[in-house]
Amino acid sequence: MSLEVLGGGAAISFGVLACVFWPLEKAWAARPGQPLLRPAFRTDLAYFVAQYLVLAPLALLVLSRVKALCRVDVLTGFQAAVARQPWWLQALEAVVLCDLLVYGFHRLSHQVGFLWRFHAVHHSAEHLDWLAAHREHPVDGLLTQLVVNLPALMMGFPLETLAMLIAFRGMWAIFIHSNVRLPLGPLGFLFGAPELHHWHHARERHTRHNFGNLAPWTDWLFGTYHRPTGPEQYPLGLVEPFPRRFWGQLFSPVARATDSRNTQR
Repeated sequence: MSLEVLGGGAAISFGVLACVFWPLEKAWAARPGQPLLRPAFRTDLAYFVAQYLVLAPLALLVLSRVKALCRVDVLTGFQAAVARQPWWLQALEAVVLCDLLVYGFHRLSHQVGFLWRFHAVHHSAEHLDWLAAHREHPVDGLLTQLVVNLPALMMGFPLETLAMLIAFRGMWAIFIHSNVRLPLGPLGFLFGAPELHHWHHARERHTRHNFGNLAPWTDWLFGTYHRPTGPEQYPLGLVEPFPRRFWGQLFSPVARATDSRNTQR
């Protein structure tokens, strides 16, 4: 796929998402005083472009290679058994397994130093909106996509079905990062809500709540669920200093690893 096509797709996607989320953020703002062109807008715009031009095509390439690796004899019988099940049962099993796996990986990303160096990029955002959802280090993004789709790949799901699941998860991820406080009713328990994930981004040294990627049932199960009440007035971002520009953040995991080794000497 040519760079022109990818660039055109990114521009169209930005326009569509802006037309959908900017009115929502204006009408039901979680933080009413936050300006549209808030600080670090250009940094997150750079991440948005990188996501569409580099990370999304790379993720599809990696997933296609992993799917090819899953076509082994040891999995053939398992995949045939899965294919004989009703489609709704296959979908339910895949979603449950994906949610469990990505919950564990997300929680480890806050506890394992190597993973946190990459995941910290995402948590460096001091203002949340639909654009900030795209602030993600490529290594963190690729590992997350691999983990969240691995059960479906091993179950033999076609890439076309995976693409639809990825698109849905991606849209919901954008929504829960958006500057929106919108009553969702029962949907908030099925798919999570912005206030849950906003609290996950609170400026604390050790995040302890709301690690669920899509549905909050995993947080209920493992005791990490918290639904805050009242207006969102708590600060967001990291406790420690962090680069503010795109390239500085992109290379921060290497710089932080180097600093850690030098400190230990």
